[in-house]
Amino acid sequence: MTAGARRVVVHPDASVLAEAVASRLVTALLDAQSVRRPVHVVLTGGTVGIASLAALARHPVRDAVDWTGVHLWWGDERFLPTGDGDRNETQAREALLDQLAQLPAGNVHPMPAADAAATPEDSAAAYAAELAAYAPAGAVVPEFDVLLLGMGPDGHVASLFPGHPGLDVTGMPTAGVHGSPKPPPERVTLTFEALAAARQVWVVAAGAEKAPAVASALGGADVHDTPAAGVAGTERTLWLVDAAATGTTDEAAGPTA
Repeated sequence: MTAGARRVVVHPDASVLAEAVASRLVTALLDAQSVRRPVHVVLTGGTVGIASLAALARHPVRDAVDWTGVHLWWGDERFLPTGDGDRNETQAREALLDQLAQLPAGNVHPMPAADAAATPEDSAAAYAAELAAYAPAGAVVPEFDVLLLGMGPDGHVASLFPGHPGLDVTGMPTAGVHGSPKPPPERVTLTFEALAAARQVWVVAAGAEKAPAVASALGGADVHDTPAAGVAGTERTLWLVDAAATGTTDEAAGPTA
């Protein structure tokens, strides 16, 4: 796979997709740990994202990963109190993290919750400082080994929504979000600049309602209309989708430019 290459991989349904994402992630972690440490992974929420973490929790090779050398981050978060069931962090802990006895608490980096920060902007600033503490010299975020992203029917990724100001944030790795079209209205997100630091970006999407956005993003739409069109890894970009989400996407095409 050449640097920056993009590939679309189609799975029969959402259940198989989640299992496949889990297997890919185990393999990616083991491969990364063979050449560098620590390894940095950005998690996503959503139905398939959390199902993928649950699949990883029961994966037979899960414990081959040295979880003491893995740092976990989030691409976005709902600005709600700690432990709220709608937070991506809460769902990830229940699906996977609480079952990883080897994973040090300090290796888990949730975005500050509404009971720890006064505003989404305060949370974003605190998370930017946390990211910078683990970034290589001259960078503001870690060089993420794998960055997982779900995608909404409107083409949003993380909490970067069509037409929202966060799409144009520069010079900062994080941003507060207000007036989100998807509840809750207040969120915290990584910016495009932070997403661009990832070696591998995996966009995971399932369901027929995602098909127009998948086609739009792969067709090179403007990011203000379809934000998912603007994400890519420095080494590899994978679109991991189920058959229902393909729409007019040609499964036989394999790698795409």
